[in-house]
Amino acid sequence: MSSPLIHPHIPHVAVASACVLGEGTLWDHRTGTVYWVDIKNPGIWHYEPKTGKHDRVDAREPVGFLALTPDTDMVIAGFKSGLHRFHLWGGQIQPIVNPEPDKPGNRLNDGHVFPDGGLYFGTMDDSEKSPTGAFWRWDGKKLTCLREGITITNGPAFSPDGRTLYATDTLGRTVYAHDLNDGTLGPARVFVRFEEGWGYPDGMSVDEEGHVWICHWGDSRVTRFRPDGSIERILPVPTAQVTKCAFGGPDLTTLYITTAAIGRDATIDPMAGHLFAVETGIRGLPALIFHG
Repeated sequence: MSSPLIHPHIPHVAVASACVLGEGTLWDHRTGTVYWVDIKNPGIWHYEPKTGKHDRVDAREPVGFLALTPDTDMVIAGFKSGLHRFHLWGGQIQPIVNPEPDKPGNRLNDGHVFPDGGLYFGTMDDSEKSPTGAFWRWDGKKLTCLREGITITNGPAFSPDGRTLYATDTLGRTVYAHDLNDGTLGPARVFVRFEEGWGYPDGMSVDEEGHVWICHWGDSRVTRFRPDGSIERILPVPTAQVTKCAFGGPDLTTLYITTAAIGRDATIDPMAGHLFAVETGIRGLPALIFHG
């Protein structure tokens, strides 16, 4: 068997954000802006590559992900207490729905708008100890639980045709694939099981060719997996805890990558928590807008 390709370009620091737990990378093609969050030092960052401007807005509680809305100044944010509308510049919030009011130890962790119009997201035990997390779907009116019993959820992400959902059980070191039909999940099948020494699977993104880019928490890389689960290439990242990636830029070929500084010694891992960018030459899928 031949060795997988090593990506020829090393990611560079786009913004020295030093996030405690950077996550939720999201590109808004309408404004040319990349957004991401810091979960443990709650806040929402934004960066305009064209101008180099970047800033953050503080959040009142941990926030795990963002979703675009028709209003470019407003996002749906996955806070610890549930889904909220969040004004990007003023910080005002409007509660929408809390999927788990009976689980105060949980928080929302990762989410994505799917081609069927639904907002798919996961919850997790904030202490990372108990399997109290679940995957959910919200369409603006109805909240549906798709799968339960997971300690740390990541993803979900979808295939280019919208017929496959990828979801991660991080502590179980496994990324699953499900057939998806009208918001109904088929049985889980193993897409990728992380080997010892690979760290843990974290956030991911799917490109136009249907390959899945998965971040490695604890192993300084992003791996591009073919649709059959085999490794196509490895993208080294110059920090250990790689959390989430998303395609952006004018051609959707720049991969933006969030990382985490939590638990890291800055003298050993000085770039931990920064936002990175790298040119891939491969086009990603655009972030969809939630109209629910």
